[in-house]
Amino acid sequence: MDLAFSPEHTAFRDEVRAFIAASLPPHLAAKAEVDAHFEHHEVMEWHRILYQKGWAAPHWPVAQGGPGLDATRRFILADELEVANTPALSPFGLVMVGPAIIQFGTPDQQRRFLPKIMAGEEVWCQGYSEPNAGSDLASLKTSADDDGTHLIVNGQKTWTTYAQYADWIFCLVRTDAKGKKQSGITFLLIDLKTPGVTVKPFLTIGGTLAFSETWFDNVRVPKENIIGTTGGGWTVAKALLGHERTQIAAVGLSARALRRCKR
Repeated sequence: MDLAFSPEHTAFRDEVRAFIAASLPPHLAAKAEVDAHFEHHEVMEWHRILYQKGWAAPHWPVAQGGPGLDATRRFILADELEVANTPALSPFGLVMVGPAIIQFGTPDQQRRFLPKIMAGEEVWCQGYSEPNAGSDLASLKTSADDDGTHLIVNGQKTWTTYAQYADWIFCLVRTDAKGKKQSGITFLLIDLKTPGVTVKPFLTIGGTLAFSETWFDNVRVPKENIIGTTGGGWTVAKALLGHERTQIAAVGLSARALRRCKR
């Protein structure tokens, strides 16, 4: 098996390297050189630069604004961005909920949410884990009662990474407590500015505010914010996690770490 890049793919790699060298702002390049922490606003600055190039969501289909890169070009782009230690874009919109909306969302939902995710105009976080529902996620208790036009959400999510920066949260909520626990779960998009939402960041052992706890107290969410079907959220959640898993290899970061060790 010949694993060497084709001339076309080698040319694309050179294009990516030249783009990073020319487009990564000096203050971000300086941080990248010493492996310093990137602040949220710096991540979003780089997001906007990649968006202008058309590379913010290389895995999205062309019909939804993606660049139409083949799998090898997507790997090359991710690898070179990691090797250069550029700010890692938040995955919650681009990698997780965006592809879920592409796969399960209505045309109206796609028109409403996808362009703003792509452009970095709306930031997302994930509402899956709860104090008593982590690895056994289907045991979640956050409830969503149907009042006709809205779902009334009550409960708590934890480990909501960077919720303090987010505009929206995608949540798994329980709309039916009867029967098999996986079948009563709904995938819901919630505007974090809605009355009744409280976000409280907490310090990790490393001294960062990367995570938050998020409470919902009679939060009214329009039913048109359901992705997929009522009670069909487990299917959406599994598909979303599939997208997440394919994006965590971080081969470029591993190569960079190995070079640091050799030095």
